[in-house]
Amino acid sequence: MNKKLSEEAVQAWIQLHHAHRLLLERVEKALKDTGLPPLGWYDVLLELHREKSTGLRQYEIGEKILLDKHNLSRLIDRLEKNHLVARHACVEDGRGNRIKITGEGVKMMKKIWPVYSRSIQENFGVKLASSEFLELQRTLKKILV
Repeated sequence: MNKKLSEEAVQAWIQLHHAHRLLLERVEKALKDTGLPPLGWYDVLLELHREKSTGLRQYEIGEKILLDKHNLSRLIDRLEKNHLVARHACVEDGRGNRIKITGEGVKMMKKIWPVYSRSIQENFGVKLASSEFLELQRTLKKILV
């Protein structure tokens, strides 16, 4: 592919990153302002809640979460220290652990969601029409292939 990078592509790339960073900063601020933990906690708790009966191995959590994966071990340690997750011996591999959400973890997830969803709505949901969201989804799917 010898096609030269266009200025439009560069500007779209820059705007995509600015939008991503701004939206996440606004969510993090809303959570902090209400005394809730960072969004990364919700991201991990949600994935564990989806797999509540079996839990997930740490690498599986890393594959599923939306946010940055660095320091995932420390994040899981903090969640465990706060009794939001528990480590259980892995049946298929005695050396590993499966991580499961606790009842306290479910409660925390349910406390975070209203603030998170309100921030999504205020900073993103009201900005575009339904047809524009569909077009954005189509566009992003092309990139994610």
